[in-house]
Amino acid sequence: MHSVGFDLDMTLADTRAGIAAVYDELSLRIGVPIDSAAVVARLGPPLELELANWLPADEIPAAAAIFRSLYPSIAVPATTPLPGAREAVTAVRRAGGRIVVVTGKNAGDAVRTVEFLGLDVDEVAGSVFGAAKGPALAAFGAGAYVGDHVADIEAARAGGAVSVAVATGPYRAGELREYGADVVLGDLTEFAGWFDGWRSAAAVG
Repeated sequence: MHSVGFDLDMTLADTRAGIAAVYDELSLRIGVPIDSAAVVARLGPPLELELANWLPADEIPAAAAIFRSLYPSIAVPATTPLPGAREAVTAVRRAGGRIVVVTGKNAGDAVRTVEFLGLDVDEVAGSVFGAAKGPALAAFGAGAYVGDHVADIEAARAGGAVSVAVATGPYRAGELREYGADVVLGDLTEFAGWFDGWRSAAAVG
């Protein structure tokens, strides 16, 4: 089972500059101070959960709608692939594997981001976080799930997949290891080597 799931923000894509710019614009439009640097330092949870740090519950839906209206024109063009992202996708493709992106980002913006970066994936599942990612991974048949957040380790467990953590987000390698990741990589430049070994071991087993 060589199909692989990937998280998006800070796993495949460096979305920090774009997301910060959207939050800065949102802050101006709604007249509420938002520390965009603090936001991008903890990327992972869905938009509504982050907005709850800054707004009362009844103001979140309207703010989320403004954020999502701004995202395609501001954030997507400012997004860049993280080191090794393209090579990681290519490694899975070369082995005949399939790829699903499972992310807390809403599906529309996730698809736009993946397409903008030119990443060849089979499916995108959005607006799920932590263990709630499990059903999408299981339905796709992902044998491994790659993410940068401790919640992505929970996602892999819930989906019955090997947890591959990359230290490119808010957590250091040691923290990811302590949380229970099966595999910890510095970044995706190390993925292809791990994947080839994992695939070979599975074939022998």
